[in-house]
Amino acid sequence: MVVPPFSLLSISPPERVENEVELLCQLFAQGLTTAHIRKPDWSSDELTNYLQQIPAVYLHRVVVHSAYELALQFPIKGIHLTESSRRQPTIGTLLQKLRRRSISASFHDLNAIATDRRQYDYVLLSPIFDSVSKEGYKSNFSLAEVQNTLAGWQRHNTYIPQVIALGGVLPSNIRSIQQAGFAGAAVLGGIWQQPDPIVAFKNLQAEINQLNIQ
Repeated sequence: MVVPPFSLLSISPPERVENEVELLCQLFAQGLTTAHIRKPDWSSDELTNYLQQIPAVYLHRVVVHSAYELALQFPIKGIHLTESSRRQPTIGTLLQKLRRRSISASFHDLNAIATDRRQYDYVLLSPIFDSVSKEGYKSNFSLAEVQNTLAGWQRHNTYIPQVIALGGVLPSNIRSIQQAGFAGAAVLGGIWQQPDPIVAFKNLQAEINQLNIQ
């Protein structure tokens, strides 16, 4: 089995950030391949305006966490299902229309991933470490237990989406995330709450590049 390279995803801040789209485009230019746009309090019109500011060449790297109908209007990478959206009765119809797009989802325990009947391209599991962006949001995970579970799924050839670590991701723990069997890491505070988000991204990507060439 060919193991894909360890990947790095960005999660947008939930609030408005000055020059956010400009910074996001700089991240894309530096090699960011997937950006999750999570703005839970924004209207569909606000998200539309946000996407309209992103150059067309980068839209295929964007995943939205709400206003899923925008995936039918813009050539974005896909949509991310929250826990509440997965329970909506109309979500199945929408997913049929988006069969060629990326579908991801959020989970907070491994058993929920194993028992979910929907197939995803990848899932975010959090919080793996104490959150950088959410004060007091502590991890309940043991990396050893995660590693054993992921390895068990692989041994039994069980369907398993790519599992991406979220929560407290920093350059100092990238290696342990990869060694635990995660397919990648998703970062919010480790990029967007740093003095220079571009430098923070470069530092994270440098660590990942070292993993991918070993």
